[in-house]
Amino acid sequence: MTARDTYLRSARTFSGVVERVPLTSYDGPGLGAWDLRALVGHASRSLVTVLDYLDRPADVATVASAVDYYATGVLAATDHDAVVDRGRAAGAALGDHPAAAIGALVAAVVDKLPGFDDAYVLTTIAGPMRLADYLPTRTFELVVHGLDVARATGLDAAYDEEVLAEATDLAARIAVRSGRGPTVLLALTGRDDLPPGFSVV
Repeated sequence: MTARDTYLRSARTFSGVVERVPLTSYDGPGLGAWDLRALVGHASRSLVTVLDYLDRPADVATVASAVDYYATGVLAATDHDAVVDRGRAAGAALGDHPAAAIGALVAAVVDKLPGFDDAYVLTTIAGPMRLADYLPTRTFELVVHGLDVARATGLDAAYDEEVLAEATDLAARIAVRSGRGPTVLLALTGRDDLPPGFSVV
């Protein structure tokens, strides 16, 4: 299964979760400083950025992988307050019917993505990347935040095994790159607990 396959599957599953969220829940808790609307809005950026970045070609990829995107690009330069604000703005942009807005974004991605091959270089926030290397970062976000939405609402997020495997593999690789691989491996094999508040991103 290719990176675009898992990305599109994650997008459709995320959309399916959002379709089942009652409208009355959007003002309720989401994740951290975000209410549910802002959380869904933040996740929607994994659709919006693909649509936008495809229109920003570059000549040479300088970010070699999804791990590099997080480990040497985004995490080093992340302004967390700005991320919170962008999530809120994206949530507001979903309008009165967030599920319909998410569905429309997924449909737009499904329509647009086939016009670009895996080697296409697009400009991301971390720098120029091959499309095939960028899409796993979006799958990761859609899976993690789809699970966040499910936890916040009591819904189920039934991501495919291949999609979950790709997202989990990326998380493990980010942990290894940042020197926290042993911590994650010992936790996954039942030998130790993760420290409070531990996150690879």
